[in-house]
Amino acid sequence: MVLRREPTARQMRLAVELRRLRDAAGLTAREASALLGVSPAQISQIEAGLTGVSEKRLRRLAANYSCTDETFIDALVAVATDRTRGWWEEYRESLPTSFLDLSELEHHATFLREVQFLYIPGPLQTEDYARAIFSDRIPELPREELELRVRHRMQRKVILEGPDPTSYDAVIHEAALRIRVGDRAASRAQLTELLEASEADRITVRAIPFDLDGFGGSWTAMMVAGGAVPKLDTAVRDAPHAAAFIDSEAQLCVLRTLFRRVEAVSLDPERSRDFIHRLIKEL
Repeated sequence: MVLRREPTARQMRLAVELRRLRDAAGLTAREASALLGVSPAQISQIEAGLTGVSEKRLRRLAANYSCTDETFIDALVAVATDRTRGWWEEYRESLPTSFLDLSELEHHATFLREVQFLYIPGPLQTEDYARAIFSDRIPELPREELELRVRHRMQRKVILEGPDPTSYDAVIHEAALRIRVGDRAASRAQLTELLEASEADRITVRAIPFDLDGFGGSWTAMMVAGGAVPKLDTAVRDAPHAAAFIDSEAQLCVLRTLFRRVEAVSLDPERSRDFIHRLIKEL
């Protein structure tokens, strides 16, 4: 069997969950391999994301690990048997893997919840805004790679504008709304597009003004992507240069709580639209 050179974040997540199930069962890789009738090396390769696992073997592993959560097992099977080759594959070998992993995560997400303090969230950015962000990188990107990153970011909008848009909740601090990424015209165009996007049925935009009472300020920019089951939720720290994926249940619990707190003190969607409209008029 040919081993993967570079497993995707989705493939690694499956591997991590299988390792967690084995650890919870108190079994070593050698003991698990004996139960499955394979070599310990095969178990190690599966748990490293270097090779896939069939539905039959995955269900046998889950049974041997005494996992009785059928919904969770079905969700793992769906990941293991998924053969989707999405639009992001055209960027393989051209952009960092984290860009592709983020696109794949968003594609499969059941919901997206994002908090940003310094930038407009990626899926809501205009082309000029995204270009200005990537242009500010040190050292500067080659022109070709810069344009690839901008084009990739624009294609991420499919999760919001496609035939089956994902539910998307964004909480954006006034700092991100006011910082001029690019010139005045680009900032005005960005806020105008953000205002228009906030009218969509499955998009909710909330603003946090500087003078809002009751906001201690967690300052944790993040996105939480819903999995097929809550156990498969993933948090993402997105940045112009990369993205970090978080799947620890303890950290996910903290980030979910932070999102609820930030959302609770933000302006409601209607007042947020009024607030953004005022900022546009100031420009």
